Amino acid sequence: MDPIFYIERSSGETKEEKVYGFFFVNLLYGSYPLSGIFGTLLQAIAKLPFISTLYGKIQRLAITKRKIQPFIDQYKINMEEAATQANHFCSFNDFFIRKLKKSARPIPKDATTAIIPADGRYLFIPNLSNQDGFYVKGKKFSLKSFLQDDHLAERYEKGLMIIARLCPTDYHRFHFPCACFPEKPKLINGFLNSVNLSSLKHNIHVFSENKRMLTLLNTENFGLVVYAEVGAVCVGAIEQTFNFGKKQSKGDEKGYFAFGGSSLVLLFEPNRLHLEQDLLKSPKHTEIRCEFGQILGSAK
Repeated sequence: MDPIFYIERSSGETKEEKVYGFFFVNLLYGSYPLSGIFGTLLQAIAKLPFISTLYGKIQRLAITKRKIQPFIDQYKINMEEAATQANHFCSFNDFFIRKLKKSARPIPKDATTAIIPADGRYLFIPNLSNQDGFYVKGKKFSLKSFLQDDHLAERYEKGLMIIARLCPTDYHRFHFPCACFPEKPKLINGFLNSVNLSSLKHNIHVFSENKRMLTLLNTENFGLVVYAEVGAVCVGAIEQTFNFGKKQSKGDEKGYFAFGGSSLVLLFEPNRLHLEQDLLKSPKHTEIRCEFGQILGSAK
């Protein structure tokens, strides 16, 4: 599998991603994936939701506690931010959905700024109508297929799209980027393909094929925002922990992904959000690793 490089926002350094489950991902989605009937069958089985559900249940077993410290050591997880000490988790999934100390990520109070909603590797498309394929040149993302709503797709066809790719090594709770009144999440069922960068290069349409949940956020300063959680292979569940219909403050928890890699997709209407300069000028097709609580941009 070709190396995956990203930019660390806090330092500006280019780093190579350490892929969790490298052998499996490379086998299915690498430069030379398994071919023929066996390869096709294995890919078809891997994306079935019950496989990921089963794997997620295994990660809830007490015996998986022994994986926690080696995982922390190998991927250099900053446990100083965690609200719970490593030896207090009941299972690997319990560690995976860990919470952070409130003091770990201070939230800017200015109502005209929006924040990064989750830890992850981000890609920013300022105007969807001008995008020429954000992962694979020439293969365009279908907003209609993703939203399954023609009216919404038309509303955001020239809007700003933000994609956050969460790796298993990331903090896996996600938050509201600004104060809002969220509506009831809408479930769109689908498969659970990998959202690893290598797999996306093989199939740009996985966002529209995968299981996802869409929530409309009514905001005072940023218009109507679409917030979508996209499941992926080995994601046990997408859990919503907020109360819809009630006002949420910037930085409030919206939910979490149980074990596995996954993605967030945010859509802003045209001319509603002005991205921070370092994000706006980021190299095309290059992901930037951002952390929850960092400034995303300001209201126009």
